[in-house]
Amino acid sequence: MNQSISYVLVTPYTIAKSRTGGVIARLLSRTDLELVGAQMIAPDQAFAREYADILRRQNYPNDITLLADYVEKNLAPSGGRRHRTLLLLFRGANPWGKLVTICGHIHPENMSVDTMTGETIRDTYADLIMSSDTPGKITYFEPAVITPRNQEHADEDFRFFLKFLKGQPNIVKNIEYPEPEKIEQTLVIIKPDNWTHPSSKPGTIIDIFSRTGLRIVGIKVHRFLLEEALDFYGPVEEALKAKLAPIFGKKAREILERNLGILDDEAEEMLAGTIGIKYAQDQFRRIIKFMSGTRPDECLSDQAEKSGTVMCLILFYEGENAVSKIRDVLGPTDPLKAPSGTVRREFGSNVMENTAHASDSRESVEREKAIVKIDENSLESVIRGYLER
Repeated sequence: MNQSISYVLVTPYTIAKSRTGGVIARLLSRTDLELVGAQMIAPDQAFAREYADILRRQNYPNDITLLADYVEKNLAPSGGRRHRTLLLLFRGANPWGKLVTICGHIHPENMSVDTMTGETIRDTYADLIMSSDTPGKITYFEPAVITPRNQEHADEDFRFFLKFLKGQPNIVKNIEYPEPEKIEQTLVIIKPDNWTHPSSKPGTIIDIFSRTGLRIVGIKVHRFLLEEALDFYGPVEEALKAKLAPIFGKKAREILERNLGILDDEAEEMLAGTIGIKYAQDQFRRIIKFMSGTRPDECLSDQAEKSGTVMCLILFYEGENAVSKIRDVLGPTDPLKAPSGTVRREFGSNVMENTAHASDSRESVEREKAIVKIDENSLESVIRGYLER
């Protein structure tokens, strides 16, 4: 099957209104396409102008001038500030056609409220308001998303994007805070259990996090290397030993007592230091396999540095008290103990598959963002590899 790549550009207005999760939920749940790249960018004036010119040359029917004019005005900086714009890459058969269907068309005619169905992303999130006094005059236009109408246009756009993406930071810094000492950043991982089949879960999780009022300033598709997963979850191993070894030492004592008679506390302690530790180590290895696709004790030495086989989505949030706000919405490790309305209560299955991770302190943020290389993004290389295939 011929595999191609197309894209969806989520506009600054859609992002600012915290509609990002809803858009992503639609894109992921209503197609068999694979999300292979995601990056928050901040276009400059040159980007907006050239992208608008490309759209005009591509001769879109009816709405080309409308969309190109929007891009030139609204993707460009205003008041000296660049605006966050989200670029999403999807791979599969006929990706552009499937994305156009989900995103919806731009309707220059004056549609009545009763004719709208909410079926497409633009039906739900876009606006096109016509003047009641002047026929054909548009008083307000917001497309919500931008996506190419055919593969030839997608490929042309990709060649343009490559020029802009080279050297662009993965974390958008486009705002000066009046009290910067109050501002924190935090890291969120939407874990592999959300990506096993097309689902709205990742987008809905992002939507729940949007309740915090925090800004998404970075996003990337990531596949943990085995070594990265071991480094990232290294502190968990000792915590599991401390927590689980005594529990399973006690359980082992109870089982043996039923068959061998009464055992003393010293025997229980020995069982905790042997059977209990073995169990805790096994649980740790299961976590590593869950996050990277590879169990460390089953991995050959030459496979340790290969890209992981399971996908995560990493998001970087910014704002006041970011760490605690995200943790509150995430909920505790055990979904069964999480309050209603939290991410883990709504979507977590168990302590192992608890749907998402969030940094628990400023120190953890610094450690974790270094491990996942938050300043790097594979989106550019995905585009380049596709064009050079």
